[in-house]
Amino acid sequence: MNGPLPFDPIARAAEMWEERIGPSGTMAAVTGVMRVQQIIQSAVDGALKPHGLTFARYEALILLTFARRASLPMRVMGERLQLHPTSVTNIVDRLERDGLVKRVPHPTDRRTTLVEITPEGRARKDEATSAVTEIDFGLRGLTDKQTGQLVDLLKKVRKATGDFAE
Repeated sequence: MNGPLPFDPIARAAEMWEERIGPSGTMAAVTGVMRVQQIIQSAVDGALKPHGLTFARYEALILLTFARRASLPMRVMGERLQLHPTSVTNIVDRLERDGLVKRVPHPTDRRTTLVEITPEGRARKDEATSAVTEIDFGLRGLTDKQTGQLVDLLKKVRKATGDFAE
C-alpha cells in the first residue's frame, strides 16, 4: 500500500453492511480489531526482526525472565503462553539454536526438562524490549487512559469466551 486511503474502508463497509444486511456495530468492531492487529503485528515484527526474534520467541524470553529461577518446564511455558506443546517445542528449539536458552534437567523430576534463559538470551531480550517499547508495541494514537480502557474491554471479551477464569 502506498500511503493511507482517502477514506475509512471499515466505516464504508459498515455503511454497506447496514444498508444490505443489518446492524453493523459488531462487524465494524471486529473488522477494526483485526486491522489493528495487522498494524501492531507489522510494527512489532519490524522492531524484533533486527534482533533475530519473532513475537512468540520474544514472549518466551520475557516469560523466562519473569520466572523466579529464570527457568520453567516446557509444559508450564505452553500453559502460560497459551500455545500447543508442538509450538513451544519449535520456539524453544529455535531459541536454543540461537544460544538464547538451554534445556536443563529438572533437579527433582527426571521426566521434566526445564528451559533456562542464557546470559545471551537476557541481553537479546533487553535489546528487543528497548525496540518494542520505543514504538509502544505499535499501538499509537491512544492516551494512557484510553490504553487502559482498551485493555479492560479486551479482557472482558477474553473472559467471556473462556480464555481465562478469574
